Amino acid sequence: MISHRALLLAGLLAAVIISVAAVFFASSGPDGLESAALVVRGAKTLTGPAPQVTPGQESPGGPLFVPPFSGYSLGGGSGHIGSILAMVLGILLIFGAILGVGRLLTRAREKRERETP
Repeated sequence: MISHRALLLAGLLAAVIISVAAVFFASSGPDGLESAALVVRGAKTLTGPAPQVTPGQESPGGPLFVPPFSGYSLGGGSGHIGSILAMVLGILLIFGAILGVGRLLTRAREKRERETP
């Protein structure tokens, strides 16, 4: 039987491998959420092409907020390496947060089980 630790590490490794590969296959066009936001803000029509935005340039209508890894990169023209680092760092941050919440919930459950007769 596979241990929980081995399963977690295998999942983490798979996520990192997929994210590294995704950098080289990613489209430069907006994804569905970005496209919908452009339609709502009036910057494009529903079936029309997305406006071209160069890196570092504000999107039409101005930014709604500044994400921590804008464009899935570290910025500063770091290219694919910056994108890979941003993806891996994001995965590690999310993995750490999920692991921390899981441990807190496990401890709370164990404490409740000890207190009940």
